[in-house]
Amino acid sequence: MGKILPSGISRIGFWLALSGALLFSTKAIWVKLAYQDTGIDAVSLLLLRMLFSLPFYLGLFVWAGYKDKYFFKDYRLWMGMVCMGLAGYYASSLFDFIGLQYVSAGLERLILFVYPTLAVLINTWFFKTPFNKKQRWALVITYLGIVIAFYSEIKILQVQDGFYFGCGMILLCAITYAFYLVGTGRLVIQAGVIRYTSTVMLAATAGIVLHYLVVKGWKPIPMKSGLVGYAIALALMATVIPSLLMSSGMKRIGSNQVSIITSIGPVSTILQAHWFLGEPITGWQIMGTVLVIAGVLLISDHRIHSEAPLPAS
Repeated sequence: MGKILPSGISRIGFWLALSGALLFSTKAIWVKLAYQDTGIDAVSLLLLRMLFSLPFYLGLFVWAGYKDKYFFKDYRLWMGMVCMGLAGYYASSLFDFIGLQYVSAGLERLILFVYPTLAVLINTWFFKTPFNKKQRWALVITYLGIVIAFYSEIKILQVQDGFYFGCGMILLCAITYAFYLVGTGRLVIQAGVIRYTSTVMLAATAGIVLHYLVVKGWKPIPMKSGLVGYAIALALMATVIPSLLMSSGMKRIGSNQVSIITSIGPVSTILQAHWFLGEPITGWQIMGTVLVIAGVLLISDHRIHSEAPLPAS
């Protein structure tokens, strides 16, 4: 691995993005366990996730404002960050949590990971980002692996009521997250990692709180045994820590590279779903895993090495 990755800050960006992707991949496991053990609904669980995350992001927000006297000056930057929060961690997360009520954790992650392709294409079409031959091959290899694993899981699943609705919700999650990824790659450079991440997450939390109040009113969430533990795990291990790692990695190596590096996510989730949820795993899924890892390493070898590092916040 050390020979594949270049030395210096570009390597740091790669490992930050990869670590964030692996932690984010635990989200589906915590969500499925919470559904299984407590019977909580999607909107309530999402609200708990964001409320337990809130103190950390609020603290980062205050700290960033204290450090930077121009923190509140750029109106357009603020509007962009709010929009990214609503797209990436309100709408996207809501679609994801709803979809996870109907599909397995492994299948959720496979459908969700059409977003790197969408993000790369958005960058290419709208922002004229270079899309070279090696990057194309990396995408082909990565998504061939995802398709193989996806087909294998479809064959061993029992399709139940709401299955295709759940798949549609996960696809909407992927689309909104792709736009978030592209926007983040541009705005985080201007705002800095701490200011950007805290503002985005606070905007998303506000959206989720308003959504809960509209749907459920002031009805309190029944706190069943174990629910607090799942909410804390979702907030810290699958939200706060990986969001900071991903933003830091994206600032250093760009959104195209992060979008493809994070293709390791489905692999991680499939394995975790097998170990912790008892979801079946097949030889075809293993083959898909190998291809996904190969695509990630191919893109990191070329793109991370060729890009100049961005300044750390």
